[in-house]
Amino acid sequence: MATHFLEGEIPNENPEEASFHIIPVPLETSVSYGSGTAFGPEAIIEASTQLELWDGKSVPADDGIHTAEPIDCSKDISKTIDEIEDAVAYAVECEAVPFILGGEHTVTIGALRALKQKYGRFGVVQFDAHADLRDIYEGSLYSHACVMRRASEDLKLPIFQIGVRALCLEEVEYREKMEISHLDARKLHLRGIPKILLPTDFPEKIYITFDVDGLDPSVIRATGTPVPGGISWHDALTLLERAVSNRKIIGADVVELAPSDGDHGSDFAAAQLVYQIMGLCPLED
Repeated sequence: MATHFLEGEIPNENPEEASFHIIPVPLETSVSYGSGTAFGPEAIIEASTQLELWDGKSVPADDGIHTAEPIDCSKDISKTIDEIEDAVAYAVECEAVPFILGGEHTVTIGALRALKQKYGRFGVVQFDAHADLRDIYEGSLYSHACVMRRASEDLKLPIFQIGVRALCLEEVEYREKMEISHLDARKLHLRGIPKILLPTDFPEKIYITFDVDGLDPSVIRATGTPVPGGISWHDALTLLERAVSNRKIIGADVVELAPSDGDHGSDFAAAQLVYQIMGLCPLED
């Protein structure tokens, strides 16, 4: 199995010299339907060995990619989140853009904490089939179903949600109360992608969290909670491009891949997604 992103194409760059840090987090503690997210990071890294370096516009790999050792997820969830926070803080110290490979969506909390310490205010652009705005789910504040509630309520970060199509009443009410901006899947289908995607007052610095179930199952089926009516591949790329227009990505994650035997397409699409987001990161000369 491959040990680093794009192995066979590029070396695993020294962390201090790389523009991107890949941080694998094989976390699986609160999945609520299908399982397998613990194997997601490894599958993405393995699939990345089949990527072309040219992403259609540039060669993001030329800026150097460092793949860190996987985070130990055998500990208490709060300690795992602390270790993610430390790994992201180190990436930022190296002046690299951190890319978390999940694992379940809870991994985002650690990344957001580290970036909050560094940047203060920034925005979170969430691609997801679910709002993830529950306060507590199955007795845990740190369930994958609560990650955006923690971002909003605990970290006070503005959120823009894209592709949501499965919410509970608690989430609907919280989203209305907090005026969380969103472009849900049904509206996206009926009206198309707006030329100006994010609100004009949304922060310049953004973190992208991409739950792969935000995509339609025809693109990625290997996820624990697939929901029909999701975002197509090319629409996802356009949405990403418009989200980053006049803005700067300070970090990103791709989460909730649950590899399935024989479904190499889902693994490859997730790896391609990571690389495409890298290509949208404006880097300092």
